[in-house]
Amino acid sequence: MIKEFKDFISRGNVLDLAVGVIIGSAFTSIVNSLVTNLLNPFLGLFLGKIDLSNLILKVGGASFKFGSFINSIINFLIIAFVVFLIVKSVNKLMPKPEKKPAGPTPEQEYLREIRDLLKNK
Repeated sequence: MIKEFKDFISRGNVLDLAVGVIIGSAFTSIVNSLVTNLLNPFLGLFLGKIDLSNLILKVGGASFKFGSFINSIINFLIIAFVVFLIVKSVNKLMPKPEKKPAGPTPEQEYLREIRDLLKNK
């Protein structure tokens, strides 16, 4: 069982996934900082508030922190756009698989065999 686990972990796909998760979490903190420290103050200038995360709607005893929700949406859009750009770039770099000419279908192959057998009689 330990050998199977070692084989599983040493596969390329698992290691690639682990590296992706680590880089993704580091990238998320960078994007959070970008949104919190640069974009929110810029957007806040137009809305009359400096920090969007402090926007709260109070209804009765409930507080709705829609400013934090806006921050999360901005974070998601930035990360999604960067991932899109990365995938697009990788797709351009990867060689396109060659299209193989379509071979005869099994039915066509059987018909050829029947034709050849009839010719030989």
